[in-house]
Amino acid sequence: MSDLVQLEEQIMAEISAADDEPAIEAVRVAALGKKGSVSEKLKTLGAMSPEERQTMGPAINGLKSRIADAIAERKQALKAKAIEARLERERVDVTLPTRPSPVETGRIHPISQVIDEITAIFGDMGFSIAEGPDIETDYYNFTALNFPEGHPAREMHDTFFFAKDDKGEAKVLRTHTSPVQIRTMESQKPPIRIVIPGKTYRQDSDATHSPMFHQIEGLVIDKTANVANMKWVLTEFCKTFFEVPQVKMRFRPSFFPFTEPSLEVDIQCDRSGSEVKFGEGDDWMEILGCGMVHPNVLRAGGLDPDEYQGFAWGMGIDRIAMLKYGMPDLRAFFDADVRWLNHYGFRPLDMPTLFGGLSS
Repeated sequence: MSDLVQLEEQIMAEISAADDEPAIEAVRVAALGKKGSVSEKLKTLGAMSPEERQTMGPAINGLKSRIADAIAERKQALKAKAIEARLERERVDVTLPTRPSPVETGRIHPISQVIDEITAIFGDMGFSIAEGPDIETDYYNFTALNFPEGHPAREMHDTFFFAKDDKGEAKVLRTHTSPVQIRTMESQKPPIRIVIPGKTYRQDSDATHSPMFHQIEGLVIDKTANVANMKWVLTEFCKTFFEVPQVKMRFRPSFFPFTEPSLEVDIQCDRSGSEVKFGEGDDWMEILGCGMVHPNVLRAGGLDPDEYQGFAWGMGIDRIAMLKYGMPDLRAFFDADVRWLNHYGFRPLDMPTLFGGLSS
């Protein structure tokens, strides 16, 4: 009997010393497993006399029961301790600010925003959006727009030409969005009122020029379109785009192959401070080119210049974005610098509207 007392004290000490669930499981196996110390005691009952079994049987079974209860209790305590330690280790501080959502951190590129602003303005005037391919034929990019043979714009140093095809024709990356004017006249009967935003390509690169840049053109064709209509459209656009109540504009004679007469437009501005302010001051800044559509261009589009007339204009989207939002270097537009985009970009839900303010 003293052996059982000694064995119980030993196992109880091991149970108390177990400091995690694997350790208490090892104690259980060593005591109550198939070859455990208590199980081995139970195996000895078969060799005892009936009188001995009456005494030792209850004693050994009592030991087994007490050991099992002690192991279960210790195991439960260790399990609770493990859960507590895990909760402490994996604790989340709910007082920390949540991560901002993509809607708050994402930014719209200024070029995309300005295109949306421009289309919102002209859409309110009744214009629709027209698009065309970036890779154009020589006919649509030059010939149909009244560019004569030998014109500087046709030279390799200014235009990106592709290798000639089997027919001996060399396609180009369009140097302006004007080819869409011809394609629209070919496919749509007047009256025509369209604006054409898109990418254009020229071999030029510095702080204010890029080999790939964005341009927008407008075209109006009907039977009564005139210079006065064109001036009104452009004046209203500049007032709305630069968000000023009044603006003075100066129309100067110029030359473009696809318009006659051709005009360059200067807008009133103040350059005395760190930013250019429009609608005030005594300075002038060139902002766009325009004119009445040349009769040869109307003929190329399949229209009779004796019946129809129209006006067109074009401007660089990148340049007016720089003027409006104070960005000093065009090259930064294409650097993919997240810091620059976070500074100059627009929040995704800040959609430009005329009633809400274009840039508010």
